[in-house]
Amino acid sequence: MKTSQAWIEYCKSLSPAIVETCARTAVAAGGASLARALNQALPDWNFRHALARGGWYRLGGIVDDSGARISDNLEAWVEAALDACDGDIHQLIDAHAGENLHATRLVGQTHYLTAAVGDGCDDFLQLEIEDLQEVRGHRLFANEPATLEELVDPRGGGDPPLPLGLPCYKLRRIQHIGAFLERMLAQKPEPAPIHRMIADWRQSSAGAASSYANHWVIATREHLDRYHQPVFRAQPIATLAGDPPEFAAPPGTSGLPLQEALNRFDRAVGYPLAWYFHMLTTKAVPHWVAQATVEDALAGFAYLPQRDVDVIRHWLHQPYAV
Repeated sequence: MKTSQAWIEYCKSLSPAIVETCARTAVAAGGASLARALNQALPDWNFRHALARGGWYRLGGIVDDSGARISDNLEAWVEAALDACDGDIHQLIDAHAGENLHATRLVGQTHYLTAAVGDGCDDFLQLEIEDLQEVRGHRLFANEPATLEELVDPRGGGDPPLPLGLPCYKLRRIQHIGAFLERMLAQKPEPAPIHRMIADWRQSSAGAASSYANHWVIATREHLDRYHQPVFRAQPIATLAGDPPEFAAPPGTSGLPLQEALNRFDRAVGYPLAWYFHMLTTKAVPHWVAQATVEDALAGFAYLPQRDVDVIRHWLHQPYAV
C-alpha cells in the first residue's frame, strides 16, 4: 500500500508518457480514442473516459492583425505596459493608439479519465486532460477601457473568435484520489462532505453494485492560505450523460408510490440508491424523500436494504451536502 507521498511521486513518473501521448493524439478523434492511446502508452493501467466538461476559457496572449505573436501572456504584458505608463491607463491607451493588437483566449474542455487501482471506493487514478484551442478575441484598447478588467477581458460584444491553429490535448493533472482525500484528512481531521459521501457509498448497496469511479469523478483544488498552509477542496461530479432524471413524486408521497419513484430514478441513472447520492450533490431529489423512506422503513414497509436505511438515518441525524 503506497503512502500519499509515494502516490504523488508515482503519478509524476507517469506524466512524461501522458504528455507525449497528448501531443500525438488528434483531438478530433474524441475521448474514447484518447483513452485507447493512453492505454497503449501505459499498458499497466486501463483508463476509461469518464466525462468531458466544457464551456470555460483562460486568458491567452497577444497577436497582431497578421497573426504574429506579440506576447504569450496577456496579463503580464498589460501589467508591464501599464507600469511603463506610471499606472495611467489613459496614457497606455494613447501610447498604443492605432496599433491593431488582439487578445487571445484558450477555450476548451476538461476530459476526466479514471483507472482502478484496487477495490476501494477511492482507490483509483484520475487524469485531467484539457482539450485546448487558442482563438483571437477582442482588439485591445478599441473599447476605451477604464479598468484593467475591461482591457484584458471585456464582457459582451467584440469580434467573433478566430481560431489560431488546431485544438490540442494538454495534461493538467494526474493523481490518486484516495491519496488526495487522505491528505485532506491529515490537514483537517474532521471528515469533509466528500469523505462522508465515499463512506456512504462503501456502506450502501451502491458500493456493492458498482465502483464509485464508474459514476463519479472528483474535481480537486489545492492552494495555500494566507498562513501558507495547504487548503484542499474536492467536489464530486456525476458522469451521467446530460441532466439527472426528474424525480417524479410530490411531497408527502410514501409507500408503494414512493418506492416506484425511487426505482425509476435508480434505473435511469444505473445503480441502486442513486437517488440518495443525487440528493446530496445535484439536488435532483428533494430532502423530504430521505425522511419519508426512513418513516416507511420504521412502519414496516421495507423496500430498502437495512444498510441503506442505516446510511439515510445517519444522514438525517448529521446532514451534509457535497
